[in-house]
Amino acid sequence: MKKPRPRSLQWVLVRRLILLQAAMLVVFLGLLTLVLFIAQPRLLVDNEEAAVLVGEALSRDSKGQLVLRETEELNSYRRSFPNLWFVVRDQNGQELRQGNVPPVYAGGGDGLLRNIDRAALDFAQSDLRPAASYANLDTPAGRVGVLASTLSSRNENDGVEVNIDLQIELARNPDGTINWLRVGPILVILTIVMLLPIIIVMGFTTLVTTPAVVRRSLAGLVATADEASAIDIDNRAVQLPTERVPQEVAPLVQAFNRALARLGEGYEKRNRFLTDAAHELRTPIAILRTRAELLREDPESRRLLKDIERLSHLAQQLLDRQVLDHSAGPREVVDLVGLARTLAVDFAPLALEAGYELSFEPAEGRVPVSVRPQQIERAVANLLRNAIEHGGGSGTITVLVDDKGGLEIQDEGPGIPPEERERVFDPFYRLRPRSTGAGLGLNLAREIARLHGGSIEIIDGAWKGTRVRLQLPLANAVGPKAGSA
Repeated sequence: MKKPRPRSLQWVLVRRLILLQAAMLVVFLGLLTLVLFIAQPRLLVDNEEAAVLVGEALSRDSKGQLVLRETEELNSYRRSFPNLWFVVRDQNGQELRQGNVPPVYAGGGDGLLRNIDRAALDFAQSDLRPAASYANLDTPAGRVGVLASTLSSRNENDGVEVNIDLQIELARNPDGTINWLRVGPILVILTIVMLLPIIIVMGFTTLVTTPAVVRRSLAGLVATADEASAIDIDNRAVQLPTERVPQEVAPLVQAFNRALARLGEGYEKRNRFLTDAAHELRTPIAILRTRAELLREDPESRRLLKDIERLSHLAQQLLDRQVLDHSAGPREVVDLVGLARTLAVDFAPLALEAGYELSFEPAEGRVPVSVRPQQIERAVANLLRNAIEHGGGSGTITVLVDDKGGLEIQDEGPGIPPEERERVFDPFYRLRPRSTGAGLGLNLAREIARLHGGSIEIIDGAWKGTRVRLQLPLANAVGPKAGSA
């Protein structure tokens, strides 16, 4: 079963914001449509334009009679609005009309103001007389006409005056009801035309701005996650800061800090136990060695001394492994060639006794490395002891040093299978369960290399056996204590 990938909080927020905005727009337009349906306003823009075009086309003949010139603008407007009608009357009562004039307007406006409900009265822009409203109202005094305005002159306003008059006329049946078969599709198209651009603009804006806002909001959480990724066994006491994380995530970070503290305490207790156990083992092992040395010389006593030596070496490795976590002493610049030569000389008798020849191949000149000498000596000693124990009991063990800070130890034994080359560095792991080693030597050597910024690996080649390379950082300059260890 495929493991589900975690979802991006950033894009979840973007998608939800876009959907929320789209839903809000749909609801808003729905409410607006409902209001317009109830109010049934009328848009007067077309009627006003018709009046202006008719006025521009008016003229008089040689007898002074009103005539209508067939202008291109008026003819185009008639094609768009074939039901156009108008009534024109001058101050002398002369009249000009065209189209199917409704009876209520047939008189050209005589008595019309008494029959309408409301009317807006306005003057030209250059005229200072203010706009006014006329309404016929049913009052306790009966039906009266009211003419009102808030200004006596246009120069009394505060700077900008905006008047909005919006009415929408819907197609109706002969009985006066709305013809929804004609109105419905048009309203749907108008709604889509009005809604789609707004959704696209708002969605694009959300898509562009929200990721930046989310990244800025989660910057503290990202920084805290980076600090958490740097926590390892060597800095267990680190606590993640909660000041920069969002309030909703702070409890999770605090719980993580408490878990780190508990793990650190448990790790320290385990280390103290192993260290104390290793120390306590050294005393009875020393007593056993002393008593075994007093026994009569025979094969059994020699075998017993060898087992005691192995037990002593295991206790020392356990102690060394725990001491590594607390070693922070100063480094020295030493010559890796000299250090390797000293250890090769020390282990030559042990190798010869086990049936090997020991060969040393140094680099030309000195190879200065910045290390803690005692720890590196212990790491190289473990590698040499491992080669002696698992090299097959014959052949040559070769110690090589190159000018890049590398030290290699090669035996001519059965070798290590490629699939086991990482596992042999695990503590207490033994490639052959009945082997004499405890499975700590390679692990201890790798930990020492890691603490020095170096590495240990088993390398491939055409040679026979196992070849282990210890890589150490070269010193930038030879310090005052440079020399062989």
